[in-house]
Amino acid sequence: MAEKLQEHIYIIPLRDTRRAPRWKRSNAAIKDIRKYLAKHMKSEDVKLDKSINEKVWERGSTKPPTKIRIRAMKMEDGQVEAELAEES
Repeated sequence: MAEKLQEHIYIIPLRDTRRAPRWKRSNAAIKDIRKYLAKHMKSEDVKLDKSINEKVWERGSTKPPTKIRIRAMKMEDGQVEAELAEES
């Protein structure tokens, strides 16, 4: 396993997911999270943890959260691994 180079905690706004049809909003939120992390961590290889998916889909496909707190780690090989950051 590659060692991590960088670690950041991001609060990702998901209010733009309301542009999607109601039944596709959680799908759009997951895509937006990947896009945000790819842009900010400068890597196209983004792996999301199961906990992120569960948090987004917690209230169904029509009501994703308006923002989400994520810990992102960039590995030596350029891959970004993201997990849900614990609330403080």
